[in-house]
Amino acid sequence: MTTALLYLVVMMLVAGVVFLLVSVVFGRGEELPALPPGASPTRLPATDVTGDDLRSVRFQLVFRGYKMTEVDWVLRRVGDELDDLRARVADLEAAQRPADAS
Repeated sequence: MTTALLYLVVMMLVAGVVFLLVSVVFGRGEELPALPPGASPTRLPATDVTGDDLRSVRFQLVFRGYKMTEVDWVLRRVGDELDDLRARVADLEAAQRPADAS
């Protein structure tokens, strides 16, 4: 009986020392405040997205990969930007054709 009690006391002391050591090494467990619903730390400029902007995008990691809403948002933004650029190119090419025909 005393041996089991001794093991229990030693085990509690070891657990306490490990807990204190971990809390000193990893800090006090402070967390950043939660983001409002729908907000994301993923950033892109409002217009004129460049290749460097895309290369610097980082997504939140969740249990099974990246946060799907952030990836969808970036893909939608880049798709819109690409559509706008292609429309501008088409307009410029259309404006240049009559000048070439003369």
